[in-house]
Formats: sequence, structure tokens, C-alpha cells
Amino acid sequence: MRTLYFFLLGFIFLWGCAQNKQTIQGETEFQRNLNSEFKDASKSPLKDKDRRNFTGIDFFKVDSTFVVQATLTKSTDEKSFQMKTTTDRLPEYIKYGEITFELKGESYKLNVYQNQELLKEDGYEDYLFLPFLDDTNGDESYGGGRYIDLRMPNGETMIIDFNTAYNPYCAYDEKYSCPIVPRENYLDIEVKAGVMAFEK
Repeated sequence: MRTLYFFLLGFIFLWGCAQNKQTIQGETEFQRNLNSEFKDASKSPLKDKDRRNFTGIDFFKVDSTFVVQATLTKSTDEKSFQMKTTTDRLPEYIKYGEITFELKGESYKLNVYQNQELLKEDGYEDYLFLPFLDDTNGDESYGGGRYIDLRMPNGETMIIDFNTAYNPYCAYDEKYSCPIVPRENYLDIEVKAGVMAFEK
């Protein structure tokens, strides 16, 4: 009888844990990975009070029209510069090149950058940084713009998936130091793709 009691107690405990465990939300691997990171206290940029009630990031609906093929024109003789951030920190970047692409029938151009410190870290030798502003900022998306992570292409073309656009960490907690998107990287269009504004 005592064995049965402990068995039932253990079953109830495990069943309760299973009920409390929530499935990671997201339509795509990118969305699921981001939600998983935000739920993890060791990785999350969320404040403790926001993470306690966190159920998932708000994303625009995945839209294939915001996956574009871009032409990369690599810069030559560029000098490194200190990119402004939301704090006094001034990380060193270099303009790696310009990408040109068509979106909803219009042509656009953005600069892509390379973080000179990050370049020295394993796994980031081919990392490129694409910050951008668009007409959803301050309304449906974060007012300070969003970022996309890229890798150097083998040739002159690369795929830009705006569905993977994400907010800088300072959108969630002002303690973070985030690069400010250069004005020349403004897109005169509503990019309804990627991460939406965070409702605190």
C-alpha cells in the first residue's frame, strides 16, 4: 500500500510538471529559437518581471515577399568608424558593402557592416550586420529600427529574409548598449515581417 502511495505521488508530480511545461511557440525555426532564448533566464534580454509572464514574442505573419535576392557590391578603401549606440559605447565598424534589391516592385539599397571586434571571435569571421529602419517603426515595430544577421556570400548575390529581422536588446531593457541604425539605412516602405514591437 505504501509503495502504491509513493507511486501515485510521483505520477501526480510528473503529470503536474508536464502540464506546466509549455511548447515553444513559432511558425519557423528562427521564431522558435528566439522564443526559446527569451524564456531562458541565462540568455534572455527580458527583465525578470517581463520574463515571468512571457509566453512568446509577437511576430508579423511570415511573408515570402519579404525574402529577396540582393546584389552585394563590396566596398573598397573603406575606413573603420565608431558607430553610435544607445550608451557611450562606440564599437568599431566598417562598411562592408551595399546591397541592392527589389521589394514590392521598388528598388532599394542598404549598407551592410562588419564589427571589427566580433571579426576576431571564432565563428564570426564571415558575419555581417544589417541594421535598418522602415515605416513600421514606432508603431507596429520598435521605434529604433531592427537588425538582420547575415553571412558573407560566396559570390555577388545573397538572400535577405526580412522575416528574420529582430529587435535590439535595448527594446526590452534600457541597460543594454545597442548600435543606432544609420539614417542611410532607412527603407521608405512598411516592412511587415520579423519581430514586432514589444508590449511591456
